[in-house]
Amino acid sequence: MSAYEDILYEVKDRIALITLNRPEKLNAWTAAMQASVKRAVVDAAKDDNVRVIVITGAGRGFCAGADMGNLQQIRPGKWNERELARADQDVEIPKSNLGPDVSAEYGGRFGYLMSIRKPVIAAINGPCAGIGLVFTLYCDLRFAGSDAKFTTAFAQRGLIAEHGISWLLPRITGTSNALDLLFSARKFGAEEAQRVGLVNRTFQQDTFMANVLEYARLLADTVSPRAMAVMKAQVWKALYQDLNDAVAIGDAEMQKSFATEDFKEGVAHFVEKRAARFTGR
Repeated sequence: MSAYEDILYEVKDRIALITLNRPEKLNAWTAAMQASVKRAVVDAAKDDNVRVIVITGAGRGFCAGADMGNLQQIRPGKWNERELARADQDVEIPKSNLGPDVSAEYGGRFGYLMSIRKPVIAAINGPCAGIGLVFTLYCDLRFAGSDAKFTTAFAQRGLIAEHGISWLLPRITGTSNALDLLFSARKFGAEEAQRVGLVNRTFQQDTFMANVLEYARLLADTVSPRAMAVMKAQVWKALYQDLNDAVAIGDAEMQKSFATEDFKEGVAHFVEKRAARFTGR
């Protein structure tokens, strides 16, 4: 029996590729999918052969939001029971001594993605709505195919800004853009998503995954995995810090970096004009 349900998982070229795999439902989100994604991300975090995590959708969609069949079964007063019974609660997030701890700041359903000390890229290949959109906001980077469509969806379902999107979205797009996208629940395309800062880049649909994986290989092959781990923790922690705290942590982490193998290799490969051979140590 597979360790995962409703997803696919593979590792190649030091990239873990997690694919939401309900293409006939535009990869609508389920409890099984949620548990499997979390388990796969944790497995990738523990695998020394993985340096970058990419999450995408099978078929023509990324994630159409919550499975409507599950939404129809929700009853008032039972929502918290559903949350407490989630199958991913027993998945333990690995601890890391690289950079500041951010686990206290980022909880909830998807906050574990901030604690993972490897870059997490959302490769949004098609329709991305509701909880699917929220999930991507917890990823470190977001790339979209030129045909991708987005919607927050909640207001058109009589729902509110859930799972922390009210905190994340304004920090990514700005307050006015966030309120527009939340209030209207309108559909918008990849070009607008990039213009408002929701996605980092858009790529033509026919070369989309090739471009995403090319970028992932850039991270996997040419930069220090230790440096990325520390910087990721620094940036997510900084959203809760003032400048002086960020400077103090940066100074302390820089001092630690000088004693690492990756620092020595970073200087050596530049001086010797050769490809880097970082180890993460």
